[in-house]
Amino acid sequence: MSETFELGTIPPMGAVPKMMKAVVIRPEREGEPETAMQIEDIPVPECGPTDVLVMVMAAGINFNGVWAARGKPVSVMKMHPEEQFHIAGSDASGIVWKVGSAVKSWKVGDEVVLHCNQSCRECPSCNGNDPLACQRQRIWGYETNYGSFAQFALVQPQQLLNRPPHLSWEEAASYGLTYFTAYRMLLGRARIQAGDNVLIWGASGGLGVFAVQLTKLAGANPIAVVSREDKAELVRSLGAEMIIDRREFDLSKGESETRRFGKKIRELTGGEDADIVFEHVGKYTFPTSVRVAKRFGTIVICGATTGYDLDFDVRYLWMRQKSIIGSHFANAFQAEKAHKLIFAKKIRPVLDQVFNFEETAHAHQLMAENKHKGKMAVRVQAPVPAS
Repeated sequence: MSETFELGTIPPMGAVPKMMKAVVIRPEREGEPETAMQIEDIPVPECGPTDVLVMVMAAGINFNGVWAARGKPVSVMKMHPEEQFHIAGSDASGIVWKVGSAVKSWKVGDEVVLHCNQSCRECPSCNGNDPLACQRQRIWGYETNYGSFAQFALVQPQQLLNRPPHLSWEEAASYGLTYFTAYRMLLGRARIQAGDNVLIWGASGGLGVFAVQLTKLAGANPIAVVSREDKAELVRSLGAEMIIDRREFDLSKGESETRRFGKKIRELTGGEDADIVFEHVGKYTFPTSVRVAKRFGTIVICGATTGYDLDFDVRYLWMRQKSIIGSHFANAFQAEKAHKLIFAKKIRPVLDQVFNFEETAHAHQLMAENKHKGKMAVRVQAPVPAS
């Protein structure tokens, strides 16, 4: 087998080169994605007995790639100190290229979608409770190396799902992290019910577009918060009827704007506060989220893109008996249940832009600056369409 091969060139099935092209972050250049992420030739990772090596056809952009590039809130190098470089990427579609000797559920040539939960697969939590309680649980492509922005990705076999035949490589690569996260947040943790009013921050973003669809599918009512008219049009197309333009509110001003925001929610719902608040923004929105949730309401949070050091009036939490619930990705069972909705065409990916491999850093920069909607994907081995 040759030392390496060019992007888009498919070698004989199962033949593994020594080197691969990858978008690499190194500690000495951590910073904004456009400078931190650079294409290098890297050795293809060794496929162990319980591993699967996947040829990556396309990869999805997520905010954890921005965190990895910046080295904030923590440098990803600390999570795998044996490797002083990092290949980001927690979404992918591809072809199974090599399987370890102990892997029985997949074979070379299978077309797959990847989810990003890794666990030890041996402890009591992995075998009876929830793999997300595993002490060795990690998010692939962020807390581990050899993510999706490379010609080959090294994964665990339980991360693989069959590729939906009606989706392109790029569409199939775009949804794993955000969709399965939203599924666990709403159906697994917040236990959404028909008729609930669900406030969704960033409703046109990677998480939000799936939160809107899942809320509608559950028979509940999404209240979509967006920042531009084209984003409002997107969430309308997904079924959102109640829309708030966050540009009309300056939440940094505190209680007066928070009250006005709550009044807007009640105007839309006919006098009701939010039963569930779908949170992932963090520092900028969280005080408002706690305030606008109804009595005995729920704030479910999976991230904090504007900052994780939260400051809010806790009186509204205990005196009105609200709940704050943390949620982290999804386990393999939830991912499989959610994936069936994609196969049934009840949930659809919302792919806003597709980039070529050499544009990976730029795509992450767009996400860092919130200059996107829906999901973005990068072609890795997938062919570039004829213009």
